[in-house]
Amino acid sequence: MRSIWNGAISFGLVSIPIKLVNATENHSISFRQIHVEDGGRIRYRKVCELDGEEVTSAEIGKAYEDADGTMIPITDEDLSQLPLPTAKTIEIVAFVPADAIDPLQMDAAYYLSANGVPAAKPYTLLREALKRSRKVALAKYALRGRERLGMLRVVDDVIAMHGLLWPDEIRAPEGVAPESDVTVRDAELDLADALMDTLGEVDMDSLHDDYREAVEELIAAKASGEAPEPAEKGAKGGGKVIDLLAALESSVKAAKEARGEEGEGSVADVTHLADRKASGDDKKASGAAKKTAPSPKSTGGKKSTASGTGKQAAKKTATKSTAKKTAAKKTTAKKTGSKSTASRKRASA
Repeated sequence: MRSIWNGAISFGLVSIPIKLVNATENHSISFRQIHVEDGGRIRYRKVCELDGEEVTSAEIGKAYEDADGTMIPITDEDLSQLPLPTAKTIEIVAFVPADAIDPLQMDAAYYLSANGVPAAKPYTLLREALKRSRKVALAKYALRGRERLGMLRVVDDVIAMHGLLWPDEIRAPEGVAPESDVTVRDAELDLADALMDTLGEVDMDSLHDDYREAVEELIAAKASGEAPEPAEKGAKGGGKVIDLLAALESSVKAAKEARGEEGEGSVADVTHLADRKASGDDKKASGAAKKTAPSPKSTGGKKSTASGTGKQAAKKTATKSTAKKTAAKKTTAKKTGSKSTASRKRASA
């Protein structure tokens, strides 16, 4: 890889010659501007606004535009006379825990390569010291005419440097957070946790730019004279969330289906989490209902009592009926006996 800066790391009294190499590259597809009518390239020319003449790069200098529009010329000689101790040195100023660096400060990333055989020993010393301390180094360095802030850390067996923004270049998040008070329920947090667990982790190497691939396919199709196939439109986003719990439940279900983990009872589990709050809210109403409405056990007891009462009533009725029949038989027998006696008396007479 081609170096973009040569200098040294200043580590106390130790100087480590290094080369600065870009650690990242841009894979974005760039386009040229053309004249739509004939396809000709549109080019920009540097023209002086005073005389209208086109000028070359050798004729172009620097100037600072004042608030009133006045141009104050600044030459390279003026800048070279300024004190810039980090012009060719990455000066380490402190060692701090990695979590002390705000990710908002992260800027461009570089690899630091040992420049020459003599640099290998001190380079390795600094690398191993960073590993063992589990800290990162804060440093100042100069690049492209300005002093910058950097963070040195170990990546595999290489020292990497991240350019950092100066603390006063980070804007405070004023007016960004929701202005209204919002209450998040436990059931919603439970579903959010379930969604996070379902999505889980990802292999960073598996992530890629789908849009760039689609643009490359479009260019290849047009270059070969083929009609590009219309791309499938994704789901529209940005809509209002009417039911947050329902949206979270659907998200968990979709994530499980995408991972092939959807099974029986999974939706029930999610619904149970969502209904936890509602169940708690309904406890008072359920208690009141229990006081006014008979419980299944008490109802069963009443049914049993009613059944027993019915049996006793039937038994009494049967007893009365038997008694009546017995009395009727006695009466009939008595009458029959009386008639027989009367007949015998008549016969004797």
